[in-house]
Amino acid sequence: MKVTTSKSKNSESFYIAKSFINDKGVSTSVNIRKLGTLKELIKEHGPTRDDVMAWARAEAKLETMRYKAENEAKKVKITFNTDAKIKYNQQVFHRGGYLFLQSIYYALHIDKICRKLKDKYKFEYDINSILSDMLYARILEPSSKRSSFNVANEFLEKPSYSLHDVYRALSVLGEECDFIQSEVYKNSHFLGSRNDKILYYDCTNYYFEISQEDGCKKYGKSKEHRPTPIVQMGMFMDGDGIPLAFSLFPGNSNEQTSVKPLEEKILSQFGCQKFIYCSDAGLGAERIREYNHMGKRAFIVTQSIKKLKAEERAWALNKCDFKNLYDDTNTDISNLPYDDKGIYYKEIPYTPRELHQRLIVVYSPKYARYQKTIREKQIERAKCMLSDGTAKRTSKNPNDPRRFIKKIAVTNDGEIANIHDLLDNEKIENEALYDGLYAVSTDLLDDEVSDIIHVSEGRWEIEECFRIMKTDFEARPVFLQKEIRIKAHFLTCFLALILYRCIEQKMNKRYTCTEILGTIRNMNFATVQEQGYIPLYKRTAITDELHHIFGFSTDFQFITKQEMRNIQKKSKGR
Repeated sequence: MKVTTSKSKNSESFYIAKSFINDKGVSTSVNIRKLGTLKELIKEHGPTRDDVMAWARAEAKLETMRYKAENEAKKVKITFNTDAKIKYNQQVFHRGGYLFLQSIYYALHIDKICRKLKDKYKFEYDINSILSDMLYARILEPSSKRSSFNVANEFLEKPSYSLHDVYRALSVLGEECDFIQSEVYKNSHFLGSRNDKILYYDCTNYYFEISQEDGCKKYGKSKEHRPTPIVQMGMFMDGDGIPLAFSLFPGNSNEQTSVKPLEEKILSQFGCQKFIYCSDAGLGAERIREYNHMGKRAFIVTQSIKKLKAEERAWALNKCDFKNLYDDTNTDISNLPYDDKGIYYKEIPYTPRELHQRLIVVYSPKYARYQKTIREKQIERAKCMLSDGTAKRTSKNPNDPRRFIKKIAVTNDGEIANIHDLLDNEKIENEALYDGLYAVSTDLLDDEVSDIIHVSEGRWEIEECFRIMKTDFEARPVFLQKEIRIKAHFLTCFLALILYRCIEQKMNKRYTCTEILGTIRNMNFATVQEQGYIPLYKRTAITDELHHIFGFSTDFQFITKQEMRNIQKKSKGR
């Protein structure tokens, strides 16, 4: 420790500073205690500045002695023998990132839900330990149930169950899937208020590594374009991006039929009565809109401009009569500069059948530039297909470059002599008319357009939920065969997504999914001679924030076994 001073125009201050070598290997110092100003100190330790400095140096020496004494008491002495071999099957590696997930798990009182299940079914195994470990493993290292059991054995707290208990528990979890979802939703209010006045709905599907249909696993239009049976999932998400409820239905079913049963469940079991239903055009059929116009509900759904009636479509494509979203000035969007960053809209009353609605057409120059860039790349690919002869193949993908290729028949004496493939410029020009445009239909007749557009734009988060489940949590392909266990598998993926989204929300969405998952997946520890643990991860701004949010720290140079047990208790809210 040393004495440092800083002078200003009217005073001089005395400090005790500690010197250290920073991460870059550079010697630096930090003030750890302010002694006071010269004017204050000279009254008690004067009469001269030299007397004050002598006293300050004595204080620095005492601070050094205290620092050494405290650190000596905290030092852990460990000896190693270069001739001693490690023991057979000795585990020294442990995963610790689950501790933050565990904090959310217990804050949601999922352990109490498991206690209710145990009281109901009277089984002997610890279903709380099984479910929690499956959720943590799904996030930290997604894999099969057997592999997840092996991952759980690397946690700081080892499983208290056997592998066959996991498969037994799957049947119970699948059977009680709806009950668990509703209880988790009710318990989620312990973490804070839910933004359940806006509910987003969407569907996706998951493929199986089987060749024949079986039960709910049916042939359908796979998102991955795979020729294997699929099962479909419909999911509701709240306005903050946290999943609310999900349901499974056969792969060959129309996804529009999935909305009403799951929404009825939310109305009856979850207690949600007043909310705005928001979805894309595929899940916004007129009967779905009418259903969500009942009670205290409302809807905001995207509307396909191409499927509007001719008169309404012509009005939507007309570049006049738009208004700036922020100041309502009239705008002709054909006169906007190329790099314009505004948002423009126009609206009319819309009654396709009996329900009175508002049709809002939105134009974004930025979105128009994006669509134009994508289309130009697809046109180049279409030209390459024409030159190398691959244009003859067929595809049902609406974004396939082959849609810009048309066939022209050449006749000779009334008979087709040859068929040529040509670039369809008319098709290209027709698609360009819709660049930057999208439409929204709603029964909110008095709400601000900016608010309606803001809600509609939030649909990207439910698409991200599905992406996280499929890519980061590897929810597919599914290898389970029994339908009740398949439901349990998706329940664990769904609950894991809730845990992750809650962490993301607590961090105010400042970090990406890759950054958060990468951090907690790497927060591992090594056991040192049964005395404690050494962190094996890099300390970063994300690890600091995680420790600050959850109220415990694992980034010390050495953590004793007792200290780690205390951390584990804190992560469970005890």
